[in-house]
Amino acid sequence: MKLKKVLLGISLCVSALSFAQQTKKEVLFTVNENPYYTDEFVRVYNKNLDLVKDDSQKDLDNYLNLFIGYKLKVNRAYELGLQDNKKYQLELKNYRQQLSKNYHLDKEVTDELVEEAYNRLQKEVKAAHILFLLDENASPADTLRVYNKAIEVRAKALAGEDFGKLAQQYSEDKSAKENNGELGYFSAFRMVYPFETGAFTTPKGEVSKPVRSRFGYHIIKVEDVRENRGDITVAHIMLIKSKDTSDEDNAKLKNRIEEIYQKLKQGEDFGELAKQFSQDGYSASKGGLLEKFSSGSLSSEEFENRAFALKKSGDYTEPFETEYGWHIVKLVKKHQLQSFEEVKEDLEGRVAKDDRSSVIAEAMTEKLKKKYPMDTDKKMYSKVLTAVNDSYYTASWKLPESADSFNKTLLTINNDEEIKAWDFLEYINKEQKGGVKAKPLNRLVPILYEKFCNEKLNEYYDKNLENEFPEFAGVMQEYKDGLLLFDLMEKEIWDKAKQDTIGLKNYYNAHLNEYRWGKRVDAEVISSTDKKIIEKARKLLKKGKDIASVKEELNTNGKINVIERSGVFAQDDEMLPVLDKWETGISDVVNKGDYYYVINVNKVLPAATKSLDECRGRVVNDYQQYLESTWIDTLKKEFTVKVNNDVFEKVKKQLNR
Repeated sequence: MKLKKVLLGISLCVSALSFAQQTKKEVLFTVNENPYYTDEFVRVYNKNLDLVKDDSQKDLDNYLNLFIGYKLKVNRAYELGLQDNKKYQLELKNYRQQLSKNYHLDKEVTDELVEEAYNRLQKEVKAAHILFLLDENASPADTLRVYNKAIEVRAKALAGEDFGKLAQQYSEDKSAKENNGELGYFSAFRMVYPFETGAFTTPKGEVSKPVRSRFGYHIIKVEDVRENRGDITVAHIMLIKSKDTSDEDNAKLKNRIEEIYQKLKQGEDFGELAKQFSQDGYSASKGGLLEKFSSGSLSSEEFENRAFALKKSGDYTEPFETEYGWHIVKLVKKHQLQSFEEVKEDLEGRVAKDDRSSVIAEAMTEKLKKKYPMDTDKKMYSKVLTAVNDSYYTASWKLPESADSFNKTLLTINNDEEIKAWDFLEYINKEQKGGVKAKPLNRLVPILYEKFCNEKLNEYYDKNLENEFPEFAGVMQEYKDGLLLFDLMEKEIWDKAKQDTIGLKNYYNAHLNEYRWGKRVDAEVISSTDKKIIEKARKLLKKGKDIASVKEELNTNGKINVIERSGVFAQDDEMLPVLDKWETGISDVVNKGDYYYVINVNKVLPAATKSLDECRGRVVNDYQQYLESTWIDTLKKEFTVKVNNDVFEKVKKQLNR
């Protein structure tokens, strides 16, 4: 999906609409008699003028070629019928849903919630709770009953009874039997919003009044409040294990990590050891350095706690095990919490996905009610009310046998959208299978109808976004074409490069010199910071000792003096020392940085051409680029392009002013 976004970004650079400048509309060129106009070209050019890095693309003649090439691709896509593809239509629908979300937000309410969330993120609250289950649409009588029960238990806690025992006795949260209602430390976004609000507004050491969430009522005891731990940057050395790792293999991993740890204690450099021995391919080449993270960011709480427990930069942990493997973690830097401006955008996204979104939605719905008048036909509403009976509560209620009498307008929105009573009946039918269960019916139906009206009101607003907001219409057109071009590229270029075995092989044969192995060696590499130790290792190798024997003799009294790597290495591998000549046998002692090496070369592998299977991924990628580079020329032969040069000259004069 990331690749798709990149490619769409490229296509949007030449397809984006801008309303900043108007120009006289004339036909600039045609593709198979389909006209493309000057106003679009001028808008696109002006919008993208500051985006292109290649000055040649700012040249109007070159840009016209790019623009024509883009339109050729669009024509090709429509010729192939890609616009009718269900996957394309679904992608477009999903994108519209994502894009429209920003237009369904009440900015004032959103800003307040974002600021509140930021303030709460400065702290972490430790709390316990007691839950009293209650349906969201419970009757007033049931609501009062459960509320009074919560008040009664709260009074016991305020009188000094042990909160944990009260949780065991009264809480309807099943985990309370084991954890006494304890939730540990948490910050904003970790709990449902009403619960979070209750916890953050209750002083330390006190018990909250009953707090209503979608689960029921809670009473919350705030046990501690501490400063948020912020962000942290660490480096690590990792030996990976999987679910299938045997006890024997895990023991070997543990032994290896302890060897590395011993070398650290002997003063060897953490980064160098990470480069040599860490199996985390992402961080090893960077000396084990990881991107900064905060509490809850990683999938391993053990890793986080070990990291945050380090006090000073340069401190490192003892070896420890997680479900992912064995680790040694070094503290690089602890970071203060970011400023509001730095995290505002991220918080806006989190608020939109959190329970807080319901607060925003309610505020937005109230605004829409003022913008778009709604009118209910009372006679049809009464008729619907008589069609619903108590079988709804057992999910056995059925729609009336005939829809004809209900196929009349029940709700009118903004005097132009009419919604039939049957639509509401179908909504009720769906709700009985797990929705609102309020009793009695004369209370249930109004609740359902209010929800139904709110949904239809928001749907009406959503359907009219293109009419309400020209910029929304423009972006949708951009994405529509961008998705179409992505599907076209996939069909015409990427899939072809993978499936065209003859073309791929011909391309590979024509570019053999680009796919070669450098000189390599099959070798065992022994390293140490002590030159004398390496000299001893070399003598032992000369006597025919194997690697295991060398390690056993030199790593004594719990001290790791030597450590080894074996395998096939490129002779110019940056982790290997430089030898004047690579040849089979045991090398002299060589130095690189703080380390001394001796290398037992089993075999020297000469430079050679890679087989197609050995470099297929790269060849496919190169072949794709080749096909794309020749694609426009092919399209120009398939389609007839006619440029109105007189009109283009006028456009150039206008844009060059």
